[in-house]
Amino acid sequence: MINARISGIASYLPDDILDNEMLSRMVDTNDEWITTRVGIKERRILHKPVGSSYMGIIAVQRLLESTGVNPDDIDLVICATSNPDYRFPSTASVITYGVGLKNCYAYDIQAACAGFIVAAQDATGYIRSGLYKNIIVVCAEKMSSMINYEDRSTCPLFGDGAAAVLMQPTEEEGVGVRDAVLHVDGMGLEYLVMHGGGSALPFCQDVLDKKQHLLFQDGRHVYKHAVTDMFTSTQDVLKRNNLTVDDIDYLVPHQANLRIIEAVADKAGVPMDKVLVNIQHTGNTSAASIPICLDEYKNTLKKGDKIILTAFGAGFTWGAMYLVWDL
Repeated sequence: MINARISGIASYLPDDILDNEMLSRMVDTNDEWITTRVGIKERRILHKPVGSSYMGIIAVQRLLESTGVNPDDIDLVICATSNPDYRFPSTASVITYGVGLKNCYAYDIQAACAGFIVAAQDATGYIRSGLYKNIIVVCAEKMSSMINYEDRSTCPLFGDGAAAVLMQPTEEEGVGVRDAVLHVDGMGLEYLVMHGGGSALPFCQDVLDKKQHLLFQDGRHVYKHAVTDMFTSTQDVLKRNNLTVDDIDYLVPHQANLRIIEAVADKAGVPMDKVLVNIQHTGNTSAASIPICLDEYKNTLKKGDKIILTAFGAGFTWGAMYLVWDL
């Protein structure tokens, strides 16, 4: 049976760093407060007057260079982003044009911070069906474009970045994407949302004055649901595949908040030395956080490693994916 595997990975982080000391001069906060509550020391910010596609293009270019794949052989590009360049056209179309991919289809998905595992599951379905063979999943998030830097509860959390993976078919048994569980519950709308700018609340001066064009998060509710849902989806995918935490080499959670990561690992019984974490210097890069983390640790990972990816985001949207590393 044909399965999908990750055969290449690359990422991009902007050069400009916004550390906690710098942030404390912008809003009423300090390094101790941020580090204690969310475990973040710094985040990258894209100051150029460009959109998320700028980072996505660089990540895809790096991916193509590192894998040596012929750009003309790419069949499909799926872009996961909560920060598209435009309402339309799709950011995926902007990226494919910027990279020079001429023979592929491309589209965006919006699954917030769960975007990578959702897009990777889409790509897996296409490959298993035989419809496409060479798929790029790119996650590009200019989170700074939607953050209220007067809100001390949310502005320390987020950073900018992008990552891309190449997904291809394999007939080798036991490797690649093995399984995934995905969920959505619209009750999360009131707790994590950008109210303004869509058809429900189009842009106007009142929206701008009330800062409704920026991210709103009820941190307490999001924390509770993120811990519970990432834990239960991790448990579900383990049970479905007759695995225990002892069978797993690494847990790679969405890098939302170090306290959430620690709580999920503790509930699941996964020691922190088996949890891949890079939030300290990236912040929360939404859909891009898991592939950025995987790229950072790619020299640590080895063929055959059993990995659980788990994420939670707006919607609420959440899930977990079980894959066996084959890169």
